[in-house]
Amino acid sequence: MFGRSRAEPDRRPGDGDDVDAAVVAAAKRNPRRFAVLYRKYLAQVYSFAFYELGNHHDAEDVTERVFLSALSALPRFEERGAGASTFRVWLFRIARNAISNQRRTLARRREAPAALAEHVPGEVDPARLALRNEEHGAAWQAVARLPADRRRAIVLRFVEEMSTAEIAAVMGRSEGAVRVLLHRALRSVARDLGRGSAS
Repeated sequence: MFGRSRAEPDRRPGDGDDVDAAVVAAAKRNPRRFAVLYRKYLAQVYSFAFYELGNHHDAEDVTERVFLSALSALPRFEERGAGASTFRVWLFRIARNAISNQRRTLARRREAPAALAEHVPGEVDPARLALRNEEHGAAWQAVARLPADRRRAIVLRFVEEMSTAEIAAVMGRSEGAVRVLLHRALRSVARDLGRGSAS
């Protein structure tokens, strides 16, 4: 339903950590090496910001701020080799905070949150998406109507393909709480889609 063709197991904490650890260490010694991390995670951070904000311009601004913040804070980052302390999780925590700040800025500018929520994530023109793939569009519209914490958990799991441990670290919750969020979110989406097909 959300772009995965088959069920995939959670990534285990520690998958790929050694590769990032070496690059992070190199970037600490020479900030020009940060470009490797930037290229690796640019699309993931941007898509997270876009799915959260629903606007390409805002997502680009947030993405730029995330990487500038990460570069300046990199000397203080310590990777401990567990899922909750990987560079990727740390970067997504920065992104989560930057997205929250952007939302506050948008609220101060009196931009209606409802207008942002009307956009189907991943597509500028919802009508064209619905014509091309009505079921996919309806599912993402249902996701857009979820409370923020449930929507964020769904995006991190099915778009960013994070493990439960990684999502828990990004959101500052326990793994059990994340599983409950995902379960309730998927149940709400299924209920929403069921109502839509019955009408």
